[in-house]
Amino acid sequence: MTTATAETLRTKRKKLKSGDFVLTALMMGLVVFGVIMVFSASYYTALSKTGNPYQYLIRDSIWAVAGTITFLTATMVDYRLYQRLAYPAAAIALILLLLIFTPLGQDSHGAVRWLKVGPITLMPGEITKVCAIAFVARFLSDHPKRIKSLVKGVLPVCIVMMFYVVLILLQPNMSTAITVAGIICGMMFVAGLDWIWIGALGGLGAAGCWILLHMEGAEYRLQRYISFLDPFADPLGAGYQVVQSILAMGSGGLTGVGLGKSIQKTLYLPEPQNDFIFAIIGEELGFIGCLILMMVYLVLVWRCCHICLNAPDMFSMLLASGITIMLAVQVLLNIAVVTSCMPPTGIILPFVSYGGNALIIFMGAMGVMLNISRHSAV
Repeated sequence: MTTATAETLRTKRKKLKSGDFVLTALMMGLVVFGVIMVFSASYYTALSKTGNPYQYLIRDSIWAVAGTITFLTATMVDYRLYQRLAYPAAAIALILLLLIFTPLGQDSHGAVRWLKVGPITLMPGEITKVCAIAFVARFLSDHPKRIKSLVKGVLPVCIVMMFYVVLILLQPNMSTAITVAGIICGMMFVAGLDWIWIGALGGLGAAGCWILLHMEGAEYRLQRYISFLDPFADPLGAGYQVVQSILAMGSGGLTGVGLGKSIQKTLYLPEPQNDFIFAIIGEELGFIGCLILMMVYLVLVWRCCHICLNAPDMFSMLLASGITIMLAVQVLLNIAVVTSCMPPTGIILPFVSYGGNALIIFMGAMGVMLNISRHSAV
């Protein structure tokens, strides 16, 4: 073996061991920040509901530990294993979505989005996101030219997407359905889908949203859309949550009122630790705090894109692309909803919002990204 060859092998081994440190540091920073903000945002809600102001803090901390274990495990598992498990995982996701409509489905706030099995609560919609990513990555990477064929490539993926989206909409959970559709369409674009089909899918999506807003029994969705156009027209009804969110953001000003000093979290803004936690961040840490948080997300997405561009093969590239799209779409949608830039819909802020399923899944997804980066040549 020549000296140059030995040096090359040593370099590859070194890179396999190191991975992307920036991605790891940013993710862990967001998780720690999330635990702090969940405690701050949920203090009064937890005190009112359970009598224990630390209830959400304890649970979120446990989930953060579980997420860290999942992250470390995913980091050590070779990403190629997911290629073999992709099709079974897609089937499992479909079964879990169907189980929602059995007695195992748990009703909460007028929607059945959870499965309750003893002490364990699963959210099939969150699990479907990563299963759909693995499926599309496997399907399109097995035959790279498949995406150029309507019958052999585009249509099968769209049929799977339709099954997932319809079952999620029946829960009802429009935000997760939009996210799943966005992830799959984004992955097809990355795989080389022609622009004409992207336009067609966009048109079908817009038509579907219009139908959902105007179909019989969809008055609630239509009211939420109207409230987005002018939330102050019905500040105590359909526009209540958005109005309270805007008040929180506006009250924070440039530097915020101070950590833990939010007024809107004192039972004005409903569920401030969940979908609207960004509003509490804006109130307590101000515009500067929000800007720093968005910059952290931007850098994290950039590191994910870097991993995608340097992935060792097409499957890992598509897998990383799906995870990156999932992260970017959810950050954009959450901030857009909180700032009243789009109709209100329930979607969490990755790594920061309260919720065990989403936190564990996102941290596990970052573990997959880190594993892919360890196999990268750059």
